[in-house]
Amino acid sequence: MKYEPHSYQKYATNFIERNSIAALLLDMGLGKTSITLTALNNLLFDYFDVHRILVVAPLRVARTTWSDEIEKWDHLSNLTFAIAVGTEKERIAALGQKADITMINRENLQWLIEKSGQSFEYDMVVIDELSSFKNHQAKRFKALMKVRPKVKRIVGLTGTPSSNGLMDLFAEFKILDMGVRLGRFIGQYRNAYFTPDKMNGPIVYSYKPLPSAEKIIYEKISDITISMKATDHLKMPELIECETVVKMSEKEKKNYTTLKKELVLSIPDGEITVANAASLSNKLSQMANGAIYFEDNEFVTIHDRKLDALEDLIESANGKPLLVAYWFKHDLERIKERFDVREIKTSDDIKDWNDGKILVAVIHPASAGHGLNLQSGGSTLVWFGLTWSLELYQQTNARLYRQGQKNTVVIHHIITKGTIDEDIVKALKRKDKTQSSLIDAVKAKL
Repeated sequence: MKYEPHSYQKYATNFIERNSIAALLLDMGLGKTSITLTALNNLLFDYFDVHRILVVAPLRVARTTWSDEIEKWDHLSNLTFAIAVGTEKERIAALGQKADITMINRENLQWLIEKSGQSFEYDMVVIDELSSFKNHQAKRFKALMKVRPKVKRIVGLTGTPSSNGLMDLFAEFKILDMGVRLGRFIGQYRNAYFTPDKMNGPIVYSYKPLPSAEKIIYEKISDITISMKATDHLKMPELIECETVVKMSEKEKKNYTTLKKELVLSIPDGEITVANAASLSNKLSQMANGAIYFEDNEFVTIHDRKLDALEDLIESANGKPLLVAYWFKHDLERIKERFDVREIKTSDDIKDWNDGKILVAVIHPASAGHGLNLQSGGSTLVWFGLTWSLELYQQTNARLYRQGQKNTVVIHHIITKGTIDEDIVKALKRKDKTQSSLIDAVKAKL
């Protein structure tokens, strides 16, 4: 197929070519893979600036998305590629091909650098989903930092650069510029731009940005960063977000409050105890959804309020396909027990959904991420169970709200009144505000 790029795609390709370090904050659906591959092709064969390129990506994307794009476009026909996923034998065979571009999933990056026995011969690295390098203590981060001085060019791609706030940016930009802009050490970064927020004596649990931090951070990274929103460059469908609020009975509410305050809840089969704040958050989310685990993956049902609301939504859809996002396994079990649904797990499931053969599909946000196109099968998403992760939340919504969607997209949130659900929704909105500020600050001026 002949590649006829939009003006914004040409701009982004040129940005990669001009900058040895480039961070592209591109919204879902803008064609970041074809943009990047065009730049890689030019750097390899027109400028002779690089010789071997490593692409680090989520597994599904590493396995299929990049190779599909190379085979799709005529101008990329000279590129050779290898896919280093699968068994160790398969990965070593792929590395042995000495291809122009080697794709590897991020889980195997440490293996490649430290255990494969292969010398690191890549003079350019592309990180597809830069936000997966936001933890400076992660093994993949430390492994890549070991070989980072050998890399002449590096590109970071993401649509969600600061899904948990400004603190994420430290590791993401250190992997790109080795600490030139935001500092080499996390303590240095915290001291410069943050102040302690939640504390218990000398122990600091969280930090909040100083009043001037946001502006200064964006200025420091602006020379190597551009952002583009799909709504600025593509004809996107209309998006409607709405909330369906359900209420627990007085008894159910009392059980919820008891666990929240006393960290212990008596049930007919025994007791549910909570060890720490993270565990409490998890248990309260379960209760808001209607069930709670107590031991050996056994769960007890607390209420059916969300199931009732989902039944109303399915009925009001009147045959129109619904995609339902769940969070806990007991959400899935209870949904399956009550409704005729199908999980989206395999390529056959995806095809049947897009062909209109599934009326109610269920999906977990962790498996609904990058490279999954579901916009042909429906335009309504119901959040049965919410997630604290802005990245997973936005990526799941983007399965339907993307270029090629022909209908108005409706995102329903089923929220249990007076529970942690309300806190999660507020937190997602706060995080999105921070992220939107960053994206606006470094927006490409075409």
